[in-house]
Amino acid sequence: MSTNPKNRREEALRYHSEGRPGKVEVVPTKPYSTQYDLSLAYSPGVAEPCLEIEKNPEDAYLYTNKGNLVAVISNGTAVLGLGDIGALAGKPVMEGKGLLFKTFADVDVFDIEVDEKDTERFIATVKAISPTFGGINLEDIKAPECFEIETRLKAELDIPVMHDDQHGTAIISAAALLNALEIVGKRIGDILVVINGAGAAAVSCARLYKSMGVREENMIMCDTKGVINTARTDLSTAKREFATARAVETLAEAMAGSDVFLGLSVGDVVTQEMVQSMAADPIVMALANPDPEIAYDKAIASREDIIFATGRSDYPNQVNNALGFPYIFRGALDVRARKINEEMKIAAVRALAELAKEPVPASVVEAYGGAPLAFGRGYLIPKPLDPRLIGYVSPAVARAAVESGVARQPITDWEAYRITLEKRRTHK
Repeated sequence: MSTNPKNRREEALRYHSEGRPGKVEVVPTKPYSTQYDLSLAYSPGVAEPCLEIEKNPEDAYLYTNKGNLVAVISNGTAVLGLGDIGALAGKPVMEGKGLLFKTFADVDVFDIEVDEKDTERFIATVKAISPTFGGINLEDIKAPECFEIETRLKAELDIPVMHDDQHGTAIISAAALLNALEIVGKRIGDILVVINGAGAAAVSCARLYKSMGVREENMIMCDTKGVINTARTDLSTAKREFATARAVETLAEAMAGSDVFLGLSVGDVVTQEMVQSMAADPIVMALANPDPEIAYDKAIASREDIIFATGRSDYPNQVNNALGFPYIFRGALDVRARKINEEMKIAAVRALAELAKEPVPASVVEAYGGAPLAFGRGYLIPKPLDPRLIGYVSPAVARAAVESGVARQPITDWEAYRITLEKRRTHK
């Protein structure tokens, strides 16, 4: 793998263009080699399942791919670190998401790029095409529109809807947070958390952390203008939710004495002095990409008791959304969940945290360079290539769906379900 940016650019373009352009394709799942096969696949035989579905819409799960099909939908307004580059330019990302869904959890994906920035028209478009799918993964939609889009679609559709930019980061970082707190011996109800960034991911992280026990009064959120506090009059609805009454104005003031820093903003806004001002055993998750809020070497050099995570694969403790979304949707689809609720997200958090404490298979160690991997300050959450993820996260999510009452097809034999997941993991 090249570390030279020029070479990496050339390799990435060649990767996407060589052979069949793009990263995904559609392949048949039924016989098609004879005239009789085709008469069943299409006319006249196809009329029979159509009539059954007309009588009972739930039969779509029996006769079509709906139950294993997720739409990855974007309007291209917040693509990775590239910003508003448009729906078409974002298509490689959506195809990549489809590749990860299929590779990690055997979930089929149609990527849907919608050239529409108007919130109402975007919602109407997604609703209109929703009968095709068993779930909808919203992707790369800018804040604040993404909040209303997801909220409305979750309320108005009866299939799982999740904006991964919000909840994926929240779930994975929450798992890292739980394990880091266990390592340093701090209770989640006692910690002071500083969040730099106030976009979709930051707001979702703050909400999930609250659900898991962080006290609202112990949370400080900052945007480009400084601390979001109750004295400000320029706050959106989402920001007002996290306005603090503490007498702090700047990020540096907020970080003094804090236990946790979560960065979802831009690179190089945190100094070594800020990290040194934090409480003992500070937990710093600097997730800006490609440059963290504080560089890895500077953070590690700032103090010996730091626990540090980034969004980058070349450093320990990568907070990678691929640890979550394939398996969350897998579990949701397998019980035909009506939604992905808070209980299911928390179940995913705890499953990830639990798996990180298990011995790491040799195959995973080898895939990541051969250095030992064991639960501790440098290994808070599993690696994305860990084959056990599907067997941990998906059953936890499915069980939470059943127990919270949103599953239309509850699982009763959980051991048999785990066997089917193992078969899906080895599907090629």
